[in-house]
Amino acid sequence: MAHLTDIEIARAATKKPIQEIGAKLGIGSEHLLPYGHDKAKVSAEFIADQASKPDGKLILVTAINPTPAGEGKTTTTVGLGDGLNAIGKKTAICIREASLGPCFGMKGGAAGGGYAQVIPMEEMNLHFTGDFHAITSAHNLLSAMIDNHIYWGNALEIDSRRVVWRRVVDMNDRALRQITTSLGGATNGFPREAGFDITVASEVMAILCLSNDLEDLEKRLGDIIVAYRRDLTPIYCRDLKADGAMTVLLKDAMQPNLVQTLENNPAFVHGGPFANIAHGCNSVVATKTALKLADYVVTEAGFGADLGAEKFMNIKCRKAGLAPDAVVIVATVRAMKMNGGVAREDLGEENVDAVNQGCANLGRHIENVKSFGVPALVAINHFFTDTDAEVAAVKQYVESLGSEAILCKHWADGSAGTQELATRVSEIADSGVSNFSPLYADELPLFDKIETIAKQIYRADEVLADKKIRDQLKQWEEAGYGHLPVCMAKTQYSFSTDQNLRGAPTGHSVPVREVRLSAGAGFIVVVCGEIMTMPGLPRQPSAEVIKLNDAGDIEGLF
Repeated sequence: MAHLTDIEIARAATKKPIQEIGAKLGIGSEHLLPYGHDKAKVSAEFIADQASKPDGKLILVTAINPTPAGEGKTTTTVGLGDGLNAIGKKTAICIREASLGPCFGMKGGAAGGGYAQVIPMEEMNLHFTGDFHAITSAHNLLSAMIDNHIYWGNALEIDSRRVVWRRVVDMNDRALRQITTSLGGATNGFPREAGFDITVASEVMAILCLSNDLEDLEKRLGDIIVAYRRDLTPIYCRDLKADGAMTVLLKDAMQPNLVQTLENNPAFVHGGPFANIAHGCNSVVATKTALKLADYVVTEAGFGADLGAEKFMNIKCRKAGLAPDAVVIVATVRAMKMNGGVAREDLGEENVDAVNQGCANLGRHIENVKSFGVPALVAINHFFTDTDAEVAAVKQYVESLGSEAILCKHWADGSAGTQELATRVSEIADSGVSNFSPLYADELPLFDKIETIAKQIYRADEVLADKKIRDQLKQWEEAGYGHLPVCMAKTQYSFSTDQNLRGAPTGHSVPVREVRLSAGAGFIVVVCGEIMTMPGLPRQPSAEVIKLNDAGDIEGLF
């Protein structure tokens, strides 16, 4: 049979009114703020009323390092959530919102795929409920207020050479990475160097995703360090009196969005920090709300487990007091072959030797996840070119490490293709064997935290950081920020900082290029290697094929 595209499958789905989806979780229609017929925000009052309820089981879906062959982490998250519901477990899914930049760049969409999707797919990949626009506006309001304060006499004595708050836009635009502002004469202010990051790298995004409620949000926004004086004392967002107005802009964005899967199961889609340059998890408020309303919550963390899962454990769980009951690591036979040295055009041919060689990447992720005291299962996301011998090779390898791998066919079959995985995951989550603890203690010095991740997760020999960076970390410790976790910004394609180094490299170094203090979000961003906080578009961006067809339908999102 001819395969339908993701967008064709999503468009043909039978959607239920969002009030029916809310009812599955006990959310009355009066507590839903509808955006059309198939999306709604859940009211802050309702969320606050759930505080005394017990929590369900938390299941994290992560993956091996991504390859151009594709892993299908979101697809597996959705498939597992549907599978758990299909075997009678009351389950909600929590994923991140899509950023416009990657949708029009490399990715084309981020709502799952095949028969394991969250819908409405088109709206989710485009403007959705406006959360990212609100975050962009709040961030840039603060930028405008900084330059405005300097223009009107600079009572706070901001050193314009030491403004650390950059601007943001939700698009991949390399031309904006480094810019000069306020050109054109005295009426436009004082010229200075500045730059843009992508919205998903904004500290405001991280703050929204880590805040418990509006009060917490406003306090964290106030804690943002925007600039320094000549004597290097910090200037905070609250010094500029911007925190109140920013909170007003984020009032609706703070409320989680409820949508549905193709099988009409509830899904919270809220927040969207990148995992390579930010902390890569959906919002704490969505996850905590889901845990109060469902018996099982399936959530994901971005990219491979060396980034998303590490930050989920060391940042999100630490900050929010969460603990996962089980972790599912997504792998594909195709990606194993690619890690084993097979070229992309040859992935359709059986090659068990290459599968065995490529499994080292998967093996390291399993070891890393287990180092947090959490049980790890492997989901083999099935492609129709996979052979029985190749699948058997992955299963055998995983079993040799004391874990198990389960073949999943959710892309083709929806929940029917994940019921074995769902049964096993629920058994493990219910068994109480998880004994979660973060990788490092709060009181460990900042540079030691960086070294711990580099050596234990990436298996690097050393961290390379010049004196200026080490001194900066010491200054932050002296200023009372030494207890913060670190958020590593590095390539997603490798355990190392060299994106071409596949498999399970050892003997490499982690060069730290820059460190940034996110005092409001509550972590230190450590920029490693060549990673960019403002991506660029590829040579042939997805935007070239995204269009409206003659029927007025969107084409090219996938």
